[in-house]
Amino acid sequence: MMIVYLPRAQTLPSQAVHLLYTLFLFTKSDIKTTLIPITFLAATSAPLASLSRLPHVIFWIWLHLLQFDVSNQTLDPEEDSLNKQDRPLPSRRISLPQAIILRWLLVPACALLSICYSIETLYSSLALVFFTIIYDEMGAHGGHWLLRNTVNAAGFASFEFGATLTAAHDPHQLDGIAILSIAISAGIFATTIHAQDFKDTEGDRAIGRRTIPIVLPTIARYTVIVPLTIWSAGLALVWKLGPIEATAFISLALSVGGRYLSSSTVHADQISFYWYNVWLSTAHALPGYYRLFKSA
Repeated sequence: MMIVYLPRAQTLPSQAVHLLYTLFLFTKSDIKTTLIPITFLAATSAPLASLSRLPHVIFWIWLHLLQFDVSNQTLDPEEDSLNKQDRPLPSRRISLPQAIILRWLLVPACALLSICYSIETLYSSLALVFFTIIYDEMGAHGGHWLLRNTVNAAGFASFEFGATLTAAHDPHQLDGIAILSIAISAGIFATTIHAQDFKDTEGDRAIGRRTIPIVLPTIARYTVIVPLTIWSAGLALVWKLGPIEATAFISLALSVGGRYLSSSTVHADQISFYWYNVWLSTAHALPGYYRLFKSA
């Protein structure tokens, strides 16, 4: 049974709320970066079998996100104690040994949830476990930026396969549009996910990480605007956007990339990353545009 730091006077309902909020705090920072964009992709790429499936999709993604985040946050709690003190470990809502137990209990929990949908969904869950181990326990998160981006992309693809299967009419297979959507998304993550690293440059440098802003400081910010623009133009063609929609989407990419070039403070980079996630969620919604207006 999972035990967290609780005052003895708390009632059982209060303890339940405390525990649920602790679990939420593990995933809070990744809701905008993972939960929302992947929900958009799954719902539009599958497409969503019915509106009643949406809570299934969101919960499947969130539980697997919880598994990844607990794993990631148990690696170096001291780092979080410096700049992310609201997380469960530095705020002492849960101890490190308890969090490690939770991390491994979540593996069978995710597997059991996935098998309720299909064996293929289970394969996606297990693939995510595999890439999480590579990224966290085997140290890819602290390695060269190319390895980090590649493993990130593979992990996100695992998320997306499972979530899209959960959303689909047939949880055993995906059609060509869904598969293309996931392949494109993996490419986007592999080439742009380092947009998240600019706001963490000082902390990453202190612990020896080799992210793009650290390894390639003179051109790092151009490695955001260039791929965003190329992907936007390419996606406008792939998903057959109209002139107005294509112009708006490419303009959004240029605006986001322009922010990274023109503003380089930590606060500015945090805001830029929010806008990157707006662009990402929009990109993930484009298969829905294609299915609705162009696919016949």
